[in-house]
Amino acid sequence: MSDMITADLVDLDLAAQTKEAAARSLAERMVALGRVTDLDGFLADVAAREAQMPTGLDGGIGIPHCRSEHVTEPTLAFGRPADGIDFGAPDGPADLIFLIAAPAGADDAHLTILSALARRLMDPDFTAALRAATDPAATASLISGDTAPPAAPEPAATATAAAEEPPPAPAAPVPFRVVAVTSCPTGIAHTYMAAEALEQAGQAEGVEIVVEPQGSAGFTRLDPAVIAAADGVIFAHDVPVREKERFAGKPTVDVGVKAGINRPAELLAEVRDKAARGETTAPAGTGSPVEEAGGPGEGYGTKLRKWLMSGVSYMVPFVAAGGLLIALGFAIGGYTIDKAPSVAEHFVWTDSTSWAALLFQVGGLAFSFLVPVLAGYIAYGMADRPGLVPGFVGGSIALTINAGFLGGLAAGLIAGGTVMAIQRVRVPSALRGIMPVVVIPLISSAVVGFLMFLVVGKPIAELQKALTDWLSGLSGANAVILGVVLGLMMCFDLGGPLNKVAYAFAVGGLANPNDGSLKVMAAVMAAGMVPPLAMALATVVRGGLFNRTERENGKAAWVLGSSFITEGAIPFAAADPLRVIPSAMAGGAVTGALSMLFECTLRAPHGGIFVLPLIGNPVLYLIAILAGTAVSAALVILLKGMGRRSDGKAVEGTPATESGTAPKVPATV
Repeated sequence: MSDMITADLVDLDLAAQTKEAAARSLAERMVALGRVTDLDGFLADVAAREAQMPTGLDGGIGIPHCRSEHVTEPTLAFGRPADGIDFGAPDGPADLIFLIAAPAGADDAHLTILSALARRLMDPDFTAALRAATDPAATASLISGDTAPPAAPEPAATATAAAEEPPPAPAAPVPFRVVAVTSCPTGIAHTYMAAEALEQAGQAEGVEIVVEPQGSAGFTRLDPAVIAAADGVIFAHDVPVREKERFAGKPTVDVGVKAGINRPAELLAEVRDKAARGETTAPAGTGSPVEEAGGPGEGYGTKLRKWLMSGVSYMVPFVAAGGLLIALGFAIGGYTIDKAPSVAEHFVWTDSTSWAALLFQVGGLAFSFLVPVLAGYIAYGMADRPGLVPGFVGGSIALTINAGFLGGLAAGLIAGGTVMAIQRVRVPSALRGIMPVVVIPLISSAVVGFLMFLVVGKPIAELQKALTDWLSGLSGANAVILGVVLGLMMCFDLGGPLNKVAYAFAVGGLANPNDGSLKVMAAVMAAGMVPPLAMALATVVRGGLFNRTERENGKAAWVLGSSFITEGAIPFAAADPLRVIPSAMAGGAVTGALSMLFECTLRAPHGGIFVLPLIGNPVLYLIAILAGTAVSAALVILLKGMGRRSDGKAVEGTPATESGTAPKVPATV
């Protein structure tokens, strides 16, 4: 940590009375050292993070932090104001403030800094030394760990006490220990938001908690010794927990990822109660495969959703890479580039068409994995690694018989179910060693192949063909109705499962593109852009209806919405769900309907306005987005305005305009 904080990043006389002013003052020091490139952009990221959950800790500590593209290297700044500043801690204002800045994408660095600092802040000698420090250089050395804090002086011994043997010091109480896993369908935003929320709640509650975020870039497994020493387990996930058997035999709380973001303290209390009652999960391997595939008490509907979301989460990177490469190929070489010969046989270095063909063919190969990966990881979600082989085989068969996206869904479920059935069979101990490597892949692949080729594959292929023909013939009222439905789905949970279902439906159509499927992809992306753009517009038009933090979030929402990142509206929805979500849905429905009515098409599965050259009828497409954005912004302004008393003061659920703070409302999204 010594490279992250220097004397120039320490302000022992911080002149600030609000958390925004404190963050700005400390951030200016980072800018002066070249560690932050854009002050306002960085502060907007800090405010957006603060809006998700207060960063105040008990004991007079504030830890504002964020990951930002405006940060060049992990940096820590410290400020000590004369008067405490409210960072939302339960016990009052903070007089020790740490601003943590990590570069965008540096998740490991960010969490490492935060967890290391939080552990040291539990030491009363450390915080006392910070409050007594008078020299910035010495303070930086103390924070970085280069200098140990002075131990508290021992009380003077009396003559009587000196003559007696001092009583033994009582043993320090052992803290309650928790391990947690967080994951979401895309493994990006919600995964790390839940991890941070749980860690902060653990710090506030005096619970030792270690989180394993299972994100899209993979995950680092918790040390088995840490798991063994844990008193309880929390799963906050929307896709199956990978290698879940590691945590068996312990008190477990199993919830969705949003519960980890919105109510982490309640989850810690719940796992404490389960531990006190002695409730534990079954040891690994003692339950049936179906029971082990989901959380305790989960119904099959919940398990099915998690299995499907597992497939979608692994499919998304193939969609993004392959789809965008294909789109770039079309953009450079025109729509006849799909007729170009193989670049392995014919490639001219100075010919742009050859480069376009290269992009198109590489993207096509990446995209060809879409259905097998979907099927393989649905089976993986159901039966763990033994499900991968039959799942991929079934997905490849689905492509071979033209069963497409629907065939991939069926193949994944059949493969997972087949493996789970085989795992129930009792086998001699001599065969157990070869079961996962030879027997299960052999039998399950044969069963899946038989069912997909000869039983269910052909009917599904006919259904896929009928769906493709229907999409190709969509026009008029039918197209508009489908656009409305897709728009509502994209905006209902702002990046959650329903949003992902609509997105997966659109992307599945790109595997065998036709005019109808390209219209669906355009409508889905347009509708998904509306919520953050609408919130950004509303904060500009009627800024008085939003608190200061929300207005800062609105600046970032312009970029997020333009990039087709629907999650940019989450901070607004978390603070005021009853007004924001219906408004977003209304605008999404309008945009989806207009996009279908205007017959806009899109060959890229992502990119927002940055793939505008690849959109059919681009001017009308922008009109559809602008119309939906205007409808959502107008509606949220109207609903928030109705939430005010006639004397102009805010009522419950409506942010105050003068103080810059919002009343506490339950975060239900």
